[in-house]
Amino acid sequence: MSESSEKSWKISTVSPVSTNLYTYVGIGVSGVGTQVHRVPNGIWLAWDSMRSRTAVIPAAGLGTRFYPVTKAVPKELLPIVDVPVLQLVMDEAIAAGAEHIVLVSHISKTPVEAYVAPSAAVIDKVRASGREELANRLARIGTDVRVSVVYQDAPRGLGHAVGCARSAVGDEPFSVLLPDEIMGDAVLLNALVDSCEKKGVGAVGLMRVPMEQVSAYGVITPSASSPDEGPYDIVDVVEKPAQADAPSNLIIIGRYVLTPDVFDAIDALKPHANGELQLTDALRAQSLRSPLTGMLNRSQRWDTGTPMGWLTAVVDIALSRPDIEPGFRAWLTQRLGD
Repeated sequence: MSESSEKSWKISTVSPVSTNLYTYVGIGVSGVGTQVHRVPNGIWLAWDSMRSRTAVIPAAGLGTRFYPVTKAVPKELLPIVDVPVLQLVMDEAIAAGAEHIVLVSHISKTPVEAYVAPSAAVIDKVRASGREELANRLARIGTDVRVSVVYQDAPRGLGHAVGCARSAVGDEPFSVLLPDEIMGDAVLLNALVDSCEKKGVGAVGLMRVPMEQVSAYGVITPSASSPDEGPYDIVDVVEKPAQADAPSNLIIIGRYVLTPDVFDAIDALKPHANGELQLTDALRAQSLRSPLTGMLNRSQRWDTGTPMGWLTAVVDIALSRPDIEPGFRAWLTQRLGD
């Protein structure tokens, strides 16, 4: 796997508007990987704690389903009312304890970097408009929370994208949040972080789908002793099985908390016929050594990877916001009644 270059907005005593916060760094990240060791069974343990502190957000995709708008605007910056998808996903990661966010981007997607770069002027304008809570959320990016950007040179699958974050993550457990999926809260991610910390193995979010839909997803095989409603011990994972071959109707959704040995599993992968490295294959390798944990999502979830899914999220979230809901509901009721 080719090395990825990295940019980082670092936490320090420097003012958040200082250009010193926007620096190029090498492939190593200070302060990472000093407290973790691996024991012979492959489970990762920390001397003090192995709670995930880093969140990886793969954002290198070209967003072809949203062409032509994504020729100029990255899909991750499409607004859910007035807040980009990326901000909502970062908020979730931070709510689950992330102190370092690693964005896996493409060199052409400079607006992603511009969005996470500290900007006191923007924060001041948002605050002056009366959106104090949103201004505070923006202000903590690059101050309370460190943001690094690493580059994926071409779309080569989710496994490759996660592998590009290796040097930024180091030898620690970390979460992966796919920005195509927006969650209504951080309950699932917190539960996955807690599970990984307690058990020392990776944990993934799950949902049930009708059997006729399983061929579009990664599907798990739960152990026979797993409770009907989870948590599940995952003993195998298969990517996009035929319906007749699917081991269950439990699919993996875009929330993971993984142990750092997954990087070795990714490095050992052979590309599929389309040249991609699938994260599911690396999870399968891990689950065959030691069962992973699967947890059902019980929170609201929106799949914004398609125009219809994005529009559904916009409407639902607009109707949940006190500052927008009354006028928007009145207009929507009138419009649907016409």
